[in-house]
Amino acid sequence: MTTDIRIERVLKATIERVYDAWTQPGLLTRWYCPNPALALQVDADVRVGGEYVVTMGPYIVRGRYTEVDAPKLLEFTWQWDHEGGPSQVRVELTEVADGTRMLLSHTGLSSPDDATGHLEGWELELDRLAELVSAPPTGHATDPA
Repeated sequence: MTTDIRIERVLKATIERVYDAWTQPGLLTRWYCPNPALALQVDADVRVGGEYVVTMGPYIVRGRYTEVDAPKLLEFTWQWDHEGGPSQVRVELTEVADGTRMLLSHTGLSSPDDATGHLEGWELELDRLAELVSAPPTGHATDPA
């Protein structure tokens, strides 16, 4: 089995709305954890060389943005504080007839078991992302644009 993950989804939202959900900390805190019961805090300086820290209850993941091309591309390193070595995440967004095609690649994971665990986590998170971006805006500041 591979140590790389590739997930493709079409989200029923504009490319700008999906990109905002990936880059605005107020929106990230609404979906960026596989377990919604955990307290979630996100700090993100979305620019090439900028850093992010995501605290999911007792777990912390951090990294640095290596490519940023709004609203089409984000690439960043991924490093858990408690285990494993660094890996790389790439999110490519493309406008399509039904909304936005999102291709997420997470490469360089330490083992097939690590890849399986991350795949399960990403799938849960991306379900929450899809719900967030497809919901009608409520007028709150943390709504996707």
